[in-house]
Amino acid sequence: MNTYNYNDEGFRKTALYQNFILANPKEGYLKIRAYTAREALPISNLKITVSKTIDNNLIIFYEGVTNSSGIIEKINLPAPPLTANNLDKPSSISYDIKAEYQANENIYRINIYENIYVIQTINLVPTLNVNRGGN
Repeated sequence: MNTYNYNDEGFRKTALYQNFILANPKEGYLKIRAYTAREALPISNLKITVSKTIDNNLIIFYEGVTNSSGIIEKINLPAPPLTANNLDKPSSISYDIKAEYQANENIYRINIYENIYVIQTINLVPTLNVNRGGN
């Protein structure tokens, strides 16, 4: 499996990119909210990777970390157009979100629609570093 970064100029010249963007010429938006303790405590520095596998190629659309409030405010992602033919059931495209924090890793799948702001809440169980005594 090949891995590409969506923002890489070399990738943008490939047929894989050209075909993908032809089918998904619009934008949708993703917001990440990361918390623990029933959303009482935000998780900062949670590593987020948004990707999609296309024809056995992993395309990374976004990599970053949550801020001190546990938020990544706005991630722009390609989306299919909304047309008069699909108003009742709008076209969407799915992306995978990988959330990594300490030894925890969670995977989420979300659908993105044209001009829609999707909010993904990530709830993690806190890990405790307990000193069990010793010298």
